[in-house]
Amino acid sequence: MKSELSKNLSLVVIVIFFIGFAYITGNALQISNRTQISTGEGIYTNKVSTSKEIASKALELTKNCKSELCEVQSILDYVTHIPYKINHFRANSPQRTIQNNFGDCDDKSNLLISMLHSLEKEAYFVLVPKHIFVITAIKDKRLRKTKGLAFNGKKYFILESTAKGSHVGFPLRYRLNEVSAIVEPFSNEKVAYKTLEYKI
Repeated sequence: MKSELSKNLSLVVIVIFFIGFAYITGNALQISNRTQISTGEGIYTNKVSTSKEIASKALELTKNCKSELCEVQSILDYVTHIPYKINHFRANSPQRTIQNNFGDCDDKSNLLISMLHSLEKEAYFVLVPKHIFVITAIKDKRLRKTKGLAFNGKKYFILESTAKGSHVGFPLRYRLNEVSAIVEPFSNEKVAYKTLEYKI
């Protein structure tokens, strides 16, 4: 009788263990799907933030701006002045990048796009070989002769977070066929488009 009870108890424990393992694994895969995008070179980890700290910093940086171009350039200036340092092990959150006062293209692009989002600017990640940069749509007469990436009926200007002192409308340093994905940062989904152009 005791042997039969022990067997049944063991079976219940094993079933509970496997249900728990399946639940934890399923949750881990969902989190991974929401934060990671595979590219030709590996996996990009999305670390965007909607924290009050990031929103407050963006507002502080843009408080004297009278135009959208000024707002975007002010945020870009802040991010590009954070020293570039390769982070081999993991992508840092925007808050951690500010605290560390260094970051690579992943870290700095996550910070840049998080600040833009806090100001309700439309912006996307662009994944190219061994690099990531940000694009945003701005309507400003001063940019009318500046080239940008155009798709789905709209032009987006390149923001290069790793080039100190760079301006809105940074030149594209890659061929169009090297763009592996344009990613919506907060859903972490690839943007669908039929054609991609680099033009004025």
